[in-house]
This record gives sequence, structure tokens and C-alpha cells, in this order.
Amino acid sequence: MSLSIHKSLLGIVTLSAFALAGCNSTPSDAKPAATEVAKVAEKVVEVAETAVKTTSKTVNEGINLSMFVKDAFTSEPTIVDCETSAGTATKCYQFVTAGAPAGREPGPYCPRTTSDSAEVGGGWFSKEGSGDLVDITGEFILNLSSYYDDDKWMLYDPETNKIRYTATKAACLGAAKPDVEEEYMQNCIECELSYLDDDFSRTFLIPVTPIPAAETGRVSTAGIALDGSELSGSAPIDAILGAYTIAAFDDCGGHVNTHQGYHYHSTTGCSDAAEKSDDGHAVLIGYAADGYGMYAMKDAEGKEAIGLDECRGQTDDVRGYHYHVASPSENMFIGCLHGESIQSGRGPGGPPPGGRPDGPPPHDAG
Repeated sequence: MSLSIHKSLLGIVTLSAFALAGCNSTPSDAKPAATEVAKVAEKVVEVAETAVKTTSKTVNEGINLSMFVKDAFTSEPTIVDCETSAGTATKCYQFVTAGAPAGREPGPYCPRTTSDSAEVGGGWFSKEGSGDLVDITGEFILNLSSYYDDDKWMLYDPETNKIRYTATKAACLGAAKPDVEEEYMQNCIECELSYLDDDFSRTFLIPVTPIPAAETGRVSTAGIALDGSELSGSAPIDAILGAYTIAAFDDCGGHVNTHQGYHYHSTTGCSDAAEKSDDGHAVLIGYAADGYGMYAMKDAEGKEAIGLDECRGQTDDVRGYHYHVASPSENMFIGCLHGESIQSGRGPGGPPPGGRPDGPPPHDAG
């Protein structure tokens, strides 16, 4: 019940009390009666305000399915039995995706010539490791040796000014991994959705009700965006740059590999919720692997959240515990998982289609 309704009731109660006091009192005792009415009125206001405060503290913790965009999943999410990595039996949402962001076409990634502008290419982590992504322009490719202070960089043909990029599936497979095959070094890496198997899909298991963990957990897969794409763990930047490659993102901060499909390493606004918060809070971008909400770094006024914990989380009366993601170039969304998650293969996404081969899970260039 709102405070205005409580005040309306208060008015009725007060008028009724005064009327009764007037009907049953002589002029000599009217003043004490009025005093009693005032005390009653004061108590009613106190109760009303307490009720409003209690109502306003309804916590919306956990996953709200209505926040996902249309066609984010290949089938309706279901609730299944699951067990967290800590051994807790619980219920999970099972999300199945096609490995592509719903509602848009990914790309572009790599420019084609050293004269291409930012509209032709995507973005990459800044060397400072913070702030916005760096635009991958032709000039950026041209100046990589000075940007990284390493004369070995040469991702273009100096005679034609054409940029070397992974133009085929074979090149994508040879370059999009830490142990880049020698023939694919010195390349701007881009992979297409068409390289995915025809039956490619991703399955995410995320607790319906978040379970605070006894100890914070490492992030292999951060979570799932509102468009159904994976919010990935950190990219192996040292291995990527060590092979003189750039694992280009599109302007939304994501790219494709054949194990994860399209997935994000940064958030630049493309996965922001259409619905804004009434209190000016940062917008929702997705849900973490433990079921807690993930929100943008900055609120409606462009201010960053303060008082975040080691996982980049905080608690308020509306959202309960939730995360605020890091800046696009920090190569992470959150610092750790506050809650228990389902670890299977590649985190909540499970192993690649067809099951995981013997040995450790594959690692890709992002």
C-alpha cells in the first residue's frame, strides 16, 4: 500500500475521531480529546511509513526471464535439477542458445586495408587495460609496432597495404587458439558464425535462486547476456599478442570461435536492457553464472558504483546482491563469483557440442 493511500486513511480516521470527540465531549474536555486524537494520528503515520518502507524493500534477486530479448533462446527455458560445484542440490534454469546474439548480426571485426576507418573494423583491448576499447582502424594496424613497442608487428602487406586476416574457416581454426600455428601468426583474427556446425548449440545451467558461496569462485564463464550470448571469462591476451595476432571484437565487445559461438569479452551497451530503472540505477546487461544480476558499470548519470566488493558486487534494497561490470578494456566482467555455480566443461555453458575430448578443455584466442 502506498504512503498516499495510508495518508488518505489517516485523514478519514482523524476526521472520524474529531467528530466523535465533538459529539461526546463538553467544551471543558474537548482539548484533552483533541490531544488524544493527535497521538492516534501520529501513530497511524508511523505505522504507514513503516509499511511503505517494508514494501519498498522487496528484493528482486535472481533471474527475471522477461528481461531477455526475443529469440534469445532456441527453446523455452526450463527448470531442471542440478548440483553446484560445491555439491549443493538445487534447481536451475536451463537455457539453450544457437551461439549468436539475438536481434543483430555480429561484426565487423578486422579492417581490410591500412586506410580503412573505424566503421570498417571493430575494437580491441587498450594496452593500458582499462577504459574503452581501441578502434581497430587501418591506422591502428599500421602502427602496431609503435603501439606495443615491438618492431616485429606486421599485420599488413607493405606493398599493397592490405591487412592480413583469417579469411577462411581453416585460418580461423589455426589462429583462434593460444598455440597459434606459425602460418597464421601476424594476422587479425576474425571468425564467422557460418563456421559453426549446423547443429551447434550452447546450454547454460544457472541456479533459479542464487546461493551465496562459502568462498568466492573463479570466473571461467561470467554468465549470459540478455541477447543469449555468453559473457565470457578473460581472454588469454599474452598468448594472443605473443603470436602477433589481434583477436578482434566487433563494436559490441564480442567475437566468434567454434567452441563458444559468439561471446562477449566486453560490454559496450549492445546487451543493455531496454527497460530502465526508476531509481537511475545502472541498466541490467545479463545474469552471472551464479544467478545474480549483472549491471552496467555506470548509472543513468554516468557515475560508477562505489563500495564494490572483490567480485565487483554490492547489495541494495531493490536488487539484492548484484554485480557491476568492469570497463571494456579490463578483460573481465566481474572479479569473482559471489554465489555457487554449475561447473561442467566450459562453466555453465557445458562442453563444446559433441562432448569434450580427452584431456583439458580447449582454450581459444578469446
